[in-house]
Amino acid sequence: MHLLIQALRLRSAVAATLLAAHLAAHAAPPAHSGTLTLLLTSEPTALVTIGNVATPILSVSAKVTEGLLKYDHDVNPQPQLATGWTISPDGLTYTFTLRQGVKWHDGKDFTSADVAYSIELLKKIHPRGRNTFANLTAVDTPDKYTAVLRLSKPAPYLIRALVATETPIVPKHAYEGTDPASNPNNNAPIGTGPFRFKEWVRGSHIVYERNPGYWDKPKPYIDQLIVRFVTDPAAAAVAFETGTVDLGYRTPVPLADLERLKKVPALRFETKGNSYSSNVTRLEFNLDNEYFRNEKVRQAVARAIDRSVIVKVVNYGYGQVSYSPIAPGLKTFHDPAPSPYAFDLKKANALLDEAGFPKKAGGVRFSVPLDFNPIGSDGPRLADYLRSALARIGIAATVRAQDPSAFIKRIYTDRDFALTTNGASNLFDPTVGVQRLYWSKNFIKGVPFSNGTHYQNPAVDKLLEDAAIENDPSRRLKLFKDFQDTVARDVPDLNLYQPVFITIANQRVHDHSLTADGVESNLADVWVDAAKK
Repeated sequence: MHLLIQALRLRSAVAATLLAAHLAAHAAPPAHSGTLTLLLTSEPTALVTIGNVATPILSVSAKVTEGLLKYDHDVNPQPQLATGWTISPDGLTYTFTLRQGVKWHDGKDFTSADVAYSIELLKKIHPRGRNTFANLTAVDTPDKYTAVLRLSKPAPYLIRALVATETPIVPKHAYEGTDPASNPNNNAPIGTGPFRFKEWVRGSHIVYERNPGYWDKPKPYIDQLIVRFVTDPAAAAVAFETGTVDLGYRTPVPLADLERLKKVPALRFETKGNSYSSNVTRLEFNLDNEYFRNEKVRQAVARAIDRSVIVKVVNYGYGQVSYSPIAPGLKTFHDPAPSPYAFDLKKANALLDEAGFPKKAGGVRFSVPLDFNPIGSDGPRLADYLRSALARIGIAATVRAQDPSAFIKRIYTDRDFALTTNGASNLFDPTVGVQRLYWSKNFIKGVPFSNGTHYQNPAVDKLLEDAAIENDPSRRLKLFKDFQDTVARDVPDLNLYQPVFITIANQRVHDHSLTADGVESNLADVWVDAAKK
């Protein structure tokens, strides 16, 4: 019995030691120290998401510019600049209690006036703001720490649309009376966040420093955040292998290198932190183009593309086939029905004949440029597959590459394209993330990641507008089902697959993906274990 008691005591002591070690490994450091280096595969064109939601801007905006709320992995709201909120029974009034004592980085007070100004500005210039705040009639500010959003119709999605990158709260005093699109704050931001902007060396890096006056003390835990731009995919993989960068997200290295990198002891891999976005990869037609305005031509392209091959070969299996304009990640709304235009090369060729584009000498019917979004590593591989697939039905596609700024200008301002591959965040609700892509009223030249196809269907407009204000869940689901059916038949674009995004971190980095937006969050909780290399 004595030996048994000794053994039990020994086992308890060992367990206690292991538990203590585990807790120590996961506790925040007692002092503020260390530098975190975040790798981006593309350089942002601005540092605030007030008017542009390209991925590189999403990656950095919230470090300085915060939102009213943050969200857990199930997209349940949690406090950030707002400490409390209520929604009226009719869904027409949202009242937010704001955090007191918060300072902008220039020392001025954060108040409800900043909230009102930001939301009204977002409604005007944000790519999704026209959808999100379509029913907003006013933002009342009865006192410095209360903001009341008044709606003309319900917006059942709105309480989940207030994350920092989607609804950034900017300083009114920095923007008022200026052109917000060219305001200097977009490139040298003043915010309320855990990090203060220090410098942006174009083509190289951004430096952020710890905000010692941050409202959520003792955060942030690191002294400095460096954002490095590594546009060469091979160099990005080497940077993680050698430990010269600490963190990267949305699969920041070539998919072909992942299995090799998973064998590097110092690296950790995570898929959490992507539930806010539900991205899809799409092929968009320019419906003003002389060829693709013809629905038979679009149907032919749809029948020439095998999505399962794209996921398996182009994306190395890291993805899920999608035919619907609503991503599989939005399980409540996604319709898994297959495309009405199944892969069939014989029917594809017949459709092009019917459309009046017979094969000429060399088997070519017509030639078009094929652009791809350079943000992300899948662009060139997907473009090469599509070029080959289109050649099989007599469409000669010439792949064009350009930097992100040139791509956005070509597609959304100049409209100098025929078809393009693109990524789109469906976000947490179709009204916010999907409507902008198909709503005719969201065809706005110069606004990136809006209705780039120039799709116009009054029936679809009505379905989307009705769904945006429908509080009954079953009726709302029916509206979105009808929307998906109609878009599938009209084929203004082809949704191809939802990629699986992977975050890569050095073992010394902790607590980087605690919320639904993961690395796109403010990173106030992240800390670096200096003892690990």
